[in-house]
Amino acid sequence: MIPQLLSINSASKTLREKGKILLIGECIPNEHGELVEKYLEKYAALSVCLEREHFNMVSLKLASILARIPISEIIVLTVDGSPHCIQLHFVIEEVEKIMNRKFNVKHQIIYKGKIFEIERESVKTARYLNKVEKLRKRRSDVNNTAHLQCGYR
Repeated sequence: MIPQLLSINSASKTLREKGKILLIGECIPNEHGELVEKYLEKYAALSVCLEREHFNMVSLKLASILARIPISEIIVLTVDGSPHCIQLHFVIEEVEKIMNRKFNVKHQIIYKGKIFEIERESVKTARYLNKVEKLRKRRSDVNNTAHLQCGYR
């Protein structure tokens, strides 16, 4: 069983020994346990359900851990498309702002039973709907221009 982030000690022995965190959506072990197994030897896995826990509580707990323990890497692993799980990726960005410090973070999602790495810039962009809208409009404009250049109407 993977412990819940909010239920562990901020200076947990496991966190100190492993020095790496796998932060996952709480539903993942039940839905995709085989994908999590490969991380468990090297990473201290912690689960979070942002359907149940408040974003601020999760952010503060993670910041408390990172202020006490030298963590060399954090992997955030969630299912793609969940309006709750996407916030877990945003939590890391918020913690970095609060602490005025960057961490070695990898954002990963599970899509159709496979793990995909997501660039940090994509996570940052997803947090701002105006940026997403600008990208969507730009893409739409490019597609429309390409159709006109090819003689399509």
